[in-house]
Amino acid sequence: MTTDAGYRHGNTVRKNASRRPPRAPGLPPRQRQNAPDVTAGIGRASRLWASLPRELAKAFRPHADAMTAEILREIQLAVPEYARPLEGPFGRTIVRSIQQAVRHCMDNLGNPAAPQEAWIGVFRHLGKVEFSEGRTLDQLQTAYRVGGRVAWRYVASVSQSLGLSTDFLCVGAEAIFAYVDEISALSLQGYAAAQKRAAGTRARQRRQLLELILADPPASPKAIARLAATAGWRLPERVVAVALEPRADQHHREPPSLDSEVLMDLEGPQPCLLADPQLVTAGSLEPALAGWRAVIGPEVKLGDAAMSLRWARRTVDLARRGVIDAPPLARATDHLATLWLLSDEFLVKELIRRCLAPLSGLTDKQRTRLGQTLLAWLQSSGTAPDMADRLGVHPQTVRYRMRQLEELFGERLNDPESRSDLEIALRAAQLLEK
Repeated sequence: MTTDAGYRHGNTVRKNASRRPPRAPGLPPRQRQNAPDVTAGIGRASRLWASLPRELAKAFRPHADAMTAEILREIQLAVPEYARPLEGPFGRTIVRSIQQAVRHCMDNLGNPAAPQEAWIGVFRHLGKVEFSEGRTLDQLQTAYRVGGRVAWRYVASVSQSLGLSTDFLCVGAEAIFAYVDEISALSLQGYAAAQKRAAGTRARQRRQLLELILADPPASPKAIARLAATAGWRLPERVVAVALEPRADQHHREPPSLDSEVLMDLEGPQPCLLADPQLVTAGSLEPALAGWRAVIGPEVKLGDAAMSLRWARRTVDLARRGVIDAPPLARATDHLATLWLLSDEFLVKELIRRCLAPLSGLTDKQRTRLGQTLLAWLQSSGTAPDMADRLGVHPQTVRYRMRQLEELFGERLNDPESRSDLEIALRAAQLLEK
């Protein structure tokens, strides 16, 4: 039996249907370049189409427009999100995609060198469109399955009218559903790429926002509000900054699992966080920041965020140096007196040098003992027994040391302002000697 395609069915089609497509290494250079990327999971459908006789393309091409229209109609009936009028970019994208799918399959019939780039690009782009429209891939995957079923019904009907063999039908069915799998995979790639790009863009915007907020002086409220809206960040009235001690491996660590409203910079030389105080409680931060030394700064207005970070970083520095004893996750507000006392180390060291100058000619051991005794005298009622209890020595030892101090400091021990300076200097000296 001979059809309009000009070839005999039966043994001829059966032979062609079982023929393996040429292997890429044996193709001429031009064909090898256009061969499907099998390693990426794309190409099985094309090989199946290419295994069929080329004459079939002439037989099916007159049906391309009708098949496209039927596929489109069935997709719109099955997927409500695609049932709107096919106008503008959305309509053009959907229609073009269906046309491209049908055209590619027909171009591939009996032709292993059919170009692949166009249809691959179209269906990757569709995945990106779905992400930009705010949808999951569920609707698109449903559309692909519906389109595959419609295409198979249409191909089966035309094949019967042409009197094609069951061998062709088997290969055709396998090719259609392999094609559905492949375009689904391509759209997934496009969706994932768009998702990754959007996440990268959003992350960059939020780092820029963090820089604006923490600038000293801070950027204008309008500029901050504008970038916050672009970055999808809700502006809180009050914030806390969290300073993290830099780590050598911080660029390779997974970012901590924190609320999406927490702004983070873990790439810079001074990593930090910023958020609404309710989002960065010790309970939420401790497990997320395991392996980091971190300090939560004071709660402040948004415009004073740089101040919160300044004192958090100062606390991290003092903890790192051992000046204060702090757990891996600490609060700056637990060390306010120390922070104030050491807020300017140059000045406090000048105060120590001037106030404790009478002790400079002694040995380190003598300076330490007399300094401890003088501080105990300033902080207590001044009786020998009280001071002895505080120092863990005999009262007679205290009396001996006090006579030495009176000789060294003289009338300054009786002046209230001098005593205040001495206490500050002695407390600061003890902290800095840790």
